[in-house]
Amino acid sequence: MTQKLNGRWELYCHKEKGGKNPPFGVLPPKEDAAFHIPAAVPGEAQLDLFAAGKTPDPFFADNYYSYIPYESCGWVYEKTFDYTPPENGNEVFLRFGGIDTIADIFLNGECVGHTENMLTEQVFSVREVLRSGENTLAVHIFSAVNFIRQKPYPVNVHGGGDRMQLPYLRKAAHSVGWDIFPRMMTAGLWRDVELYDVPATRITQTYFSVSDVCEGRARLRWAVRFASDADDLADFEVKISAVCGEHTFGFSVKPVFTALNGSYTVEDPLLWWPKGYGEQHLYTVTTALYYKGALADAKTEKIGLRSVKLERDFTPGQQKFQFYVNNEPVFLRGSNHVPTDVFHSRAKGRIEKTVSMLSELGCNVIRSWGGGIYEDDLFYEKCDENGIFIWQDFAFGNALYPQDGNMDGNITEEAEKLVKRIRNHACLLIYAADNEIDMRYVNMDFPEARVTENRIALLVLPNVLSQHDPYRQYLRSSPEAPFGFALTNVPEQHTWGARAWYKDDFYKHSSAAFIGEAGYHGCPAKESLAKFIPEEDLWPVLNRSYAAHSTEDLRTGEGLDRIRMMLKQVRILCGRDAESLDELILVSQFAQAEAVKFFIERSLFLRPRRTGVIWWNLADGWPQISDAVVDYYYNKKMAFDVIRRSQYPVTAFIGECSGWKYPLVIANCTLEDAAVEYTVSDADTGEILCEGKKTAPANRNTAAAGLQIPTSAKRLLKIEYTVNGIKQTNHFITGFPPYDTETLRRWAEEIGKM
Repeated sequence: MTQKLNGRWELYCHKEKGGKNPPFGVLPPKEDAAFHIPAAVPGEAQLDLFAAGKTPDPFFADNYYSYIPYESCGWVYEKTFDYTPPENGNEVFLRFGGIDTIADIFLNGECVGHTENMLTEQVFSVREVLRSGENTLAVHIFSAVNFIRQKPYPVNVHGGGDRMQLPYLRKAAHSVGWDIFPRMMTAGLWRDVELYDVPATRITQTYFSVSDVCEGRARLRWAVRFASDADDLADFEVKISAVCGEHTFGFSVKPVFTALNGSYTVEDPLLWWPKGYGEQHLYTVTTALYYKGALADAKTEKIGLRSVKLERDFTPGQQKFQFYVNNEPVFLRGSNHVPTDVFHSRAKGRIEKTVSMLSELGCNVIRSWGGGIYEDDLFYEKCDENGIFIWQDFAFGNALYPQDGNMDGNITEEAEKLVKRIRNHACLLIYAADNEIDMRYVNMDFPEARVTENRIALLVLPNVLSQHDPYRQYLRSSPEAPFGFALTNVPEQHTWGARAWYKDDFYKHSSAAFIGEAGYHGCPAKESLAKFIPEEDLWPVLNRSYAAHSTEDLRTGEGLDRIRMMLKQVRILCGRDAESLDELILVSQFAQAEAVKFFIERSLFLRPRRTGVIWWNLADGWPQISDAVVDYYYNKKMAFDVIRRSQYPVTAFIGECSGWKYPLVIANCTLEDAAVEYTVSDADTGEILCEGKKTAPANRNTAAAGLQIPTSAKRLLKIEYTVNGIKQTNHFITGFPPYDTETLRRWAEEIGKM
C-alpha cells in the first residue's frame, strides 16, 4: 500500500545567523520563524515565495536576483496526515523522491533521518514512529550556502568563476549559476513524498543485460536479489517470463540463497535498435518469487535485447570513437539535454513534450548533461519507446571537487541508487563520470597531469559500476583527455572554439571522431522575448535585462559577453549590425540553423572517421537567449526544421566545395539499401542543376553527383529527393558571407516551405 503525502504543506522560514547552520537533529520552534506561507509539494520554496506575493516573477527581467537574500535562510516543511497501520505487520518506509538539499526529517517530533544529497531519493524506516490516526511530518531544510561556508576549501577545490559553492554540494550544479541557467539556490521537496509498506519476503533487485548478440541469439545476463524472514530457503522458486508480441521466453530457478546470478540464451530474439536502424522491440519481463508454491512477490518491467560496444582509439591521426549496436556500427546524432525547468519540481511535466520533439527531429541519442539532475523514470521509458539512446553523465560538472575522500560515501550512495534505477533500460548507452572536468584539469596549466588524481572519476564511480552495472561501458569524463593529450586530439570532443563563423577552420577541420557538444546562438521569437524582457528593454539589446537572460553573474560583471557574441555572429553573416530586433531575430536564427546543419552534415560527410554528433541543445530550461533550438515556451526557432531535414535516416546533402565541385552525398544511416531519386535546383530561379537516381547501400555514404558552381556565387540550392518513394527535402547555401539581409529573409521563407 502506498499513501501519497503530496499537496499542500505549511512552510516556515527561519533566518540562520552568523553564516552557520543551526545544530542538526533539532527542529526549530515555529514561533522563531520569520514568516510562514502555504507550500506546494512537489515544489520549491522559491515558487511558494512567488505564489505568496513575497517575491517577483523570477523569470522576468533580472528579478531572480531578489531571491539571493533567501539563500541564507532555513525552511521547515510541515504536514499533518492521518494514517492506518497495515494489519499484516509489513515494514513501513517514508520515501522522498528528492529533498533539496541539506535536511533533517522529523516524524511526530522524532528525527528519523538526515540527508545531504538532492539528486536521489531518500528512504527511511518509520514503522515504529508512526501512529494510528494523526501524524505530523516535518522536514527542516538548512541553508546550503551556510553549510558549505564551513568547508575547508583547499586552493585546488573550486567551481571556476563565480561557482565556488559547487564542489561541496550534491545538488544540480547549475543551481549556483551557469551560462545557461540563472543562479537559483532552490530549496524544497521537489519530488513525490509517500509512505509505503513492503512484505518481509520480497524482490529487492533485478538486473538484465545483453552481453552479446550473435547468429540469431542474444546472451542475456541476469541477476535477482530477494529478502525473506523464512527460516530456510528450501521452498522458494524464481520464475522469469518475457513477452514481446508473439515472441516469448522464460525460465525458472530454485534458489539456494537470496542472491542469484545467471545467463540465458534467447533464441531468435526481437532486437531493440536506435531510431533509424530498426524497431524498438521491448519485452515485458516479469520476475516472480514463489514460496511454497504461492506467489510472494512479483516485479514487471520492460527491457530491450541489444548489445552495445564502444571501440576507442586515442592514437593521433587514428582517433576512433565507434559505437556498435548488435554488432553493427551506428552513426549517432542528437541533442544535449539540460533540466527542462530550473525549478526541478516542474521538470517531469515537460518530459513527454521534450522526448516527442527529439523523436520528431529524428534524434537517436541524447546526452543527459552532468550539470543537471537525474531525470524521472518517465524520461527513460519514453526514450526506450522512441529509440533514443541516453548518454548518462553523472552529476558532476566543470569543477575541481574535493579529493580527501570525505564525500565518497555520499557519492557512492547517489551513484548506486541511480544505477540500480536505470540500468535495465534499453536506451541507456553509456555512463560518463562528468562534464568537462578532464577539460578543466587540462586548462589549469598544472606542472603535471593532475587529472590522474580525480578519485571520483577514477575510483569511486568505476567501483560502483563494476559492482552494479558491469556490462555497460564508462568514460572517466566528457571529453576524456588522458595524460599527454590536448583537447583537440582526443576522440570525443566538445567543439566550441571561438564561436565565430560556423564554417571556419576550427569546425571544418576538427579531428574529433565524435562530437559531444557543438552549438550556436539563436535569439528567441519576439513573442517569447516579450514574456521575460521588459518592453522598454526589448531594443536595443545591450542592457541589464538581456544580460540577466544571457546568463552571466551580474554581481561581478556586465554580463553581456554572450549577447555581444551573438551580435558578432550576425555581423559575420550579413556584414553589418542588425538594425532592429526583428532583423536580429531573423539573422541570428538563420545563422544558428545553418551552423547546426553544418555540424551535423559535416559529421555525416566525414563518416566513417566521424561516428556521431550531439549538438547543443534542444530546449531551454528557463527563458533565455541561448543555443537551444526550442525556447522555454516551446516556440521552435528556424533551426528546428532545418535539423529535422538533416537528420533523416537517409539524408541527401551537399558538402563543401572541393576540386571545383560541390559534392551531392547520400548518407544512408539504416541497415537496408535505399532507392533514391534526386533533383537539385536553384531556389530563386528554378533552374535544375542536376537530377538522377542512385542506390544508396546500407550504412554507407554514396557520392551521387558534383555541382560545378563558382565558390563566389551566393545561391540557395533546393534538394528534392525520394527515399524508397517517400519525399524529402534539404537545402544548401553556396558562397561565403556577407549575405544581403533581404536575401536571407527571402531564403528563410523559402527554406520554411521546404
